[in-house]
Amino acid sequence: YSTDNEWFLPHFEKMLYDQALIAMAYIEAYQATGKEEYKKTAQGIFTYVLRDMTDKDSGFYSAEDADSEGEEGRFYQWTAEEIHKTLSKEDAKFIVKVFNLEEEGNFTDETTGIRNGRNILYLKRPLAEMAADFNATEVELKNRIEAARHRLFIARGQRIRPQRDDKILIDWNGLMIAALAKGGRAFNEPEYIEAAKRAADFILKKMRDANGRLYHRCRDGEAALSGFLDDYAFFIWGLIELYEATFEASYLKSALEFNNILLNHFWDKNNGGFYLTSDDAEVVLIRKKEIYDGATPSGNSAAMLNLLRLGRMTGNTDLEQKAVQISRYFSKTISQAPHGYTLFMSALNFALGPAYEAVIAGSLHRDDTKAMLDALRRQFMPNAVILFRPCDEETPEITGIAKFTKDLLCMDNRATAYVCSNYNCKMPTTDAEKMISLLNTKD
Repeated sequence: YSTDNEWFLPHFEKMLYDQALIAMAYIEAYQATGKEEYKKTAQGIFTYVLRDMTDKDSGFYSAEDADSEGEEGRFYQWTAEEIHKTLSKEDAKFIVKVFNLEEEGNFTDETTGIRNGRNILYLKRPLAEMAADFNATEVELKNRIEAARHRLFIARGQRIRPQRDDKILIDWNGLMIAALAKGGRAFNEPEYIEAAKRAADFILKKMRDANGRLYHRCRDGEAALSGFLDDYAFFIWGLIELYEATFEASYLKSALEFNNILLNHFWDKNNGGFYLTSDDAEVVLIRKKEIYDGATPSGNSAAMLNLLRLGRMTGNTDLEQKAVQISRYFSKTISQAPHGYTLFMSALNFALGPAYEAVIAGSLHRDDTKAMLDALRRQFMPNAVILFRPCDEETPEITGIAKFTKDLLCMDNRATAYVCSNYNCKMPTTDAEKMISLLNTKD
């Protein structure tokens, strides 16, 4: 977050959940607008997470502190002298001008109220507007800035880094798995999908007890503490996104298994909604139910959206009815200040519809199937679920999970899209553009 009204001076702590949630926001903004700047921002976040926040066992660390060498933000700030020592005379002069760097520093220290000689690299004007000042095109200016920043980045690597919180928390990892899977699909970037798979597989293999229940955290190879609602809800979210990115049915199957654990051990059977703790957890005076979507979404909001998506993906309307119960239980609270419940409102929007189910029948190695899936990944479709039904397998695993896909076959040996809305299906099509048109039809 920013500590000033101009969004100039940040709080320099980096939280895993912030990286995941803002990455997903930029991915969806890219899908909705096609603007490359949103894609580049999300990619930059993933570069940082995969480089600096990933454990050797493939889980993701929790945070990096704001402080280093006893000062907040020291790792990220530059004196004019440091700039001149690192870059050539010409490039140093260029960077000083581009980022408005000053000898006395370009910001006021919050503690002392004075400038401390350090600068934040911050662009106050768009590159397109600045290009004329340097007699360059926007692309030329951008390339020159990036080249200089790369040299500064290498030099910064010699500094003492902020301390890292190296706990692996399932709830925050679930969010990052969801973000990487979503980004991998939207950008057609296998590296992100593979990173999401490695993290999910680590949790599935190393962070479960003998009964298959989730632990909350892992550090130095030791998993401990019984999982909370958020651990299940966010990890299920990640598994759903991972299925839609890979179409490996095992991830969807795992999502359903953990969803059953939630319903069996966290669900309020009298009133609806999920408790934060399980029915067999350590005894507490009051079992709380949270719904506020704050720094992270609430477990109930995420679980509600999961129930709706899983219900549509499997044809199990009982799951959707559970989502309706959540909305009814919390409706009075939410109606008083809807802006405080943003993920819940997204789930409600899905429930009210129109929402869509798209089943692609095809073969992943064939060009016509790839073309259909490419058309889908470019779209911003928050109210759609996507399933893949292999035509080159006699008994695909997905037909056991989503039984309605059993008879959805390839037409004329071509990739075929089956688009449904609220369980009412349109005529199947082998044309990708027609498929997208059907997904945008408001019935």
